Amino acid sequence: LSGSLMSLYSEGELGRVAVRGCVQFSLRYDPAKKELQVHVLRCRELAEAKRQRSDPYIKTYLLPDKSNRSKRKTAVRKRSLDPVFNETLKYKLEKRDLQGRTLNLSVWHHDSLGRNLFLGEVEVALGAWDWANTRPEWFSLQPRVSSPFPQPPCLCTAPVTPRPPQMPIPSDGLASRGSLNLALKFIPVGSEGEWPTGGGMPPTGELHIWVKDAQGLIPLQSGTVDAFVQCYVLPDDSKASRQKTRVVKRSLNPLFNHTMVYDGFQAKDLAEACAEFTLWHHEAFSKRQLGGIRLSLGTGSSYGLPVGWMDSTAEEQGVWKQLLQQPGHWVEALLPLRTN
Repeated sequence: LSGSLMSLYSEGELGRVAVRGCVQFSLRYDPAKKELQVHVLRCRELAEAKRQRSDPYIKTYLLPDKSNRSKRKTAVRKRSLDPVFNETLKYKLEKRDLQGRTLNLSVWHHDSLGRNLFLGEVEVALGAWDWANTRPEWFSLQPRVSSPFPQPPCLCTAPVTPRPPQMPIPSDGLASRGSLNLALKFIPVGSEGEWPTGGGMPPTGELHIWVKDAQGLIPLQSGTVDAFVQCYVLPDDSKASRQKTRVVKRSLNPLFNHTMVYDGFQAKDLAEACAEFTLWHHEAFSKRQLGGIRLSLGTGSSYGLPVGWMDSTAEEQGVWKQLLQQPGHWVEALLPLRTN
């Protein structure tokens, strides 16, 4: 098993206990706190782990992140097959980052002298969850692997929501792996106060880009990210167009505070251009891309030719339009790093 999978599986032995019973919990997103709240209420009719008893607790992950950073746990309830937890497990993240995430909630028997035993799990695809529903719901516990034990029906007094068949979400199945925080300013040709007067070549318009930081990065594997941001102003994809920030090591919220300047532009040129930002994980002899954003008018063409990179989302287009409409002013933007 890889290191990331070990985090998910290492706390127990799978298949040794017949999975049965159900769990009751509710989901709520608090926009003021930017917080996902998993309110775990109780379990019913859990399997007996040892000597006709279980000491259960509940553990959650926000998949595909299987690291300790994603793990939350309740307290252990001793000697109970119908434990009451009444605890809220919390995750700080933007609501848009819930797209592509899956809540994995599992029940375990705690053994202080041996291996913890798996008692069942539930997985909820958060991208399809109805956030207007904040009521507690019952879910049947499911086995994680093929088990020699048949799963008996759950006889809870409340309706039970079965888990539909799901394929594991691949690491690249996320719509976003975090957000990029930046500001842009377009200074047109001859703007008053921007250049000293005098002879020489006439000044050209400048595009100023301030890459501030990235927020809530999701690593490609467990652990952290050695992040840097790379920028091109397309259609120029030459080395002369490429600018990069420094590498910020071991951070999921890296602070770059890096300014880039591109000159030689008029407003009509920016209408045909695209500022492409990509965020990368730096390794000793390679780099891997986590995601990016493209700021443009999203017309699908540049100077009359169809191009694939003029595919900005509505939110990205709004930032670029504001840049063109407000020359000489900084335009702030916090945008999701899309993976497509």
